[in-house]
Amino acid sequence: MGSRFGALLRGLRHEAGMTQEQLAERARLGVRTIHRLETGKPTDARMGTVKQVAHALADELKRDRDELWTDLLTAHRANGAAAGEDPRAARAPDPEPQHAPVPMPEAAQVREQAQEQAPEPDGPVRPVPQRTLPTSRGALAEAAGSLAHDVYGRCIREEEQRRIHDPFPLPVRWRSAPAELLDHWDNIRGTPPGAARGPLSLEGGLTDIADVYRRVRSGRLVVLGRAGSGKTVLVLRFVLDHLGARSAFEPVPVVFSMGSWDPTGTTLRDWLIARLLRDHPNLDARAPGGSTLAAALVDAGWILPVLDGFDEMATGLLGVALRELNASSLPLLLTSRTEQFAEAVGVEVLRRTAGIELLDLDADDLVHYLPRTARPSAPAVREGPDGRAATGWDPVLERLRTDRDDGPGARLRAVLSTPLMVLLARTAYSDTPAQDPAGLLDEARFPTPQAIEEHLLAGFVPSVYQPLPTAVPGGRRTRRPRSWDPHRARRYLGHLADHLDRPGRRAGQDLAWWQLRDSLRLSSRILAVVLACSLVTAVADWLVFPAKNLAAGRGAAFALGAGLLDALLFGPAVGLAFGLVYGLMDVLGIRAFEPSRVRMRLPGRRRRDAGPSSRRFATLVPAGLLGGSVMGLGCGIAFTVGAQLTYGGVLVHAAVIGATAVNCLMYGLTFALAGGLVLGLVATLETPIDLGCAATPTDLLAVNRSIVVRQALFLAPMLTLVIAFGGRLMTELLQGVVGPLTWPMADGLALGAVGGVAGALSYVLAFTAWGQWVLLTRIWLPLMGRLPWATVAFLEDAYRRGVLRQVGAVYQFRHARLQRHLRGQHA
Repeated sequence: MGSRFGALLRGLRHEAGMTQEQLAERARLGVRTIHRLETGKPTDARMGTVKQVAHALADELKRDRDELWTDLLTAHRANGAAAGEDPRAARAPDPEPQHAPVPMPEAAQVREQAQEQAPEPDGPVRPVPQRTLPTSRGALAEAAGSLAHDVYGRCIREEEQRRIHDPFPLPVRWRSAPAELLDHWDNIRGTPPGAARGPLSLEGGLTDIADVYRRVRSGRLVVLGRAGSGKTVLVLRFVLDHLGARSAFEPVPVVFSMGSWDPTGTTLRDWLIARLLRDHPNLDARAPGGSTLAAALVDAGWILPVLDGFDEMATGLLGVALRELNASSLPLLLTSRTEQFAEAVGVEVLRRTAGIELLDLDADDLVHYLPRTARPSAPAVREGPDGRAATGWDPVLERLRTDRDDGPGARLRAVLSTPLMVLLARTAYSDTPAQDPAGLLDEARFPTPQAIEEHLLAGFVPSVYQPLPTAVPGGRRTRRPRSWDPHRARRYLGHLADHLDRPGRRAGQDLAWWQLRDSLRLSSRILAVVLACSLVTAVADWLVFPAKNLAAGRGAAFALGAGLLDALLFGPAVGLAFGLVYGLMDVLGIRAFEPSRVRMRLPGRRRRDAGPSSRRFATLVPAGLLGGSVMGLGCGIAFTVGAQLTYGGVLVHAAVIGATAVNCLMYGLTFALAGGLVLGLVATLETPIDLGCAATPTDLLAVNRSIVVRQALFLAPMLTLVIAFGGRLMTELLQGVVGPLTWPMADGLALGAVGGVAGALSYVLAFTAWGQWVLLTRIWLPLMGRLPWATVAFLEDAYRRGVLRQVGAVYQFRHARLQRHLRGQHA
């Protein structure tokens, strides 16, 4: 390769006035790689490497990237031919481990090699990551391979859950999107200035989507269609087919639901990283460069974002999102309803992005599909077309094919032109044999297509919540499936849909277990926190101080009575303090209720990251100081009032007021010291935990329960010791300043035990995602009748029945149209 390619490369580098080190830095490659390219060793450089060098030189020389790449590629191939090599060998196997989720078929390998030889193809082109990180390529390739495997498995399960292949996939066909909604084809195809190329032919069907995407040189494609036209099904097929033919250094397609993105406050990069961390927790591990693997994969171009539901964003955010997408050079596949996308691109198009528009189903599609979803009648009784057993759909389908445009068959044909409505019809009539689909032709009940659609939507939940079988043939015992009353199930689902659509919410379609608490007003949440923290403090106080009084030789009646009074006074003092800090954090936007990704580590063990999280430290320490101060103020008052009531003293007296002020100061400083010190220690000792096993909502919930229990077991003894000995320290420091003070260690340890247990439990309930889940979602919302007591079981069951879908660590309604319908019924 030293003769022609190396000479050309050296000449271009000298023309650009760059050293080998400068070119390596600009191309994001190693200096040794540039040296070997110029000297001719090795001769098996990958196309991605040559392309990175070409782009770096083109930018410096102010030349067209594709033109320069073509020159270098021609010289590279000529070198290979002169050396007696097969030109296809120019793309050598990656020396790193191969991590494809599915073995690449031989035909796909040949196709890939053929595509990479052509610098300006009209056929399929594989986008390759152009921003690799040389220092961590092996780690990123391995992480990308693991991610590809995970994504592939999830999409397979989602196809099974949606019964896409039962009995066979509904046809999804498309045509090229209207030209007025797209950028210039020369921009899409990367045509050099002065040249011209026409539009590509992008027509195809469900199994063609990956190949159609590869025809688009820019690697950017938008899929348009009506609501329920099959966009999400097409996304699943794209991901599976793309991964099935993916090489080890191609981007990994990952589905992101756009409804949860607020582009006014979060950049596209940061949002992609946050969603990767949520749905693939193992990517929270550190990359060699110091960032998370998720951030490194996005920055290095290893992620191909599949952005599902552009139209699900708030209308006012579409223009901002479009500008953010145009500012990014990432390849992407985006889905949207046609009307909303057309409105968004009225001022500015989505740059370098080709488009396709999904077509409606026709009567022949329904004739082939619906009868095979229904239970056949006995062939001896009657036969349908082509000699098959007849079904209840046959007379209905005949009307669909023959009715004039204003007849009931035509109205039903218009409704069943989308896969969503076909699914609803199948669920209501094929999966429920007692129902006769001929009722859909009743002109009195369904005078308009909209009436039929509402009927099908309304019948979905009752149909899927029919009682499940409790036994299997042969008498083998099985676990009894959970049974939910359809009316209650609809009410619970309506509450969830209402929670997603409430004003001001930006989480779109995501049903995250740690966010269900937000369906309650802030005042209700504060009240629940105050009551819960008051209760745990009162119980802890009543268990500790009566035992201390009994041990001191006081009578049982006195011990129990004084203990009860103490509990009734100290409980609300602590509860109000936690409620105040909780409400203040919410008002200030300090959200400490995300699922924990850290665990406590023992001192002396090596941390997985460089140091404590400054953000976590800056949140916990001030909260501990403020909460401790307020709690001390309340406990100082409670202590004085309790002592006066117990021993028959007066409450309004100068000496009593002075003693109360001293008690408030002592307790305030002691509890502030305990809260700030212990929570600061918690932040310091936390280290990221491997959440690779927590890829589903229930798994993440279980992991967080374990983390929170460990935190509570650490907090309780630490708070006990700091309160007991910190109070003694404050007594010595303030002795003589505010008068004579006493702090008997027996009383200090008893107070510390109450503060340790109550403080740890109150912290868990008020300031952890799992504690909020238990308090508000598992107890408060069921008490109000908005959710069932077995919330987790209900969500899992709704997923199994096909009402919800699972997207990483969250649930979503199967379709936004169903979500809106349930919300409307709930209102």
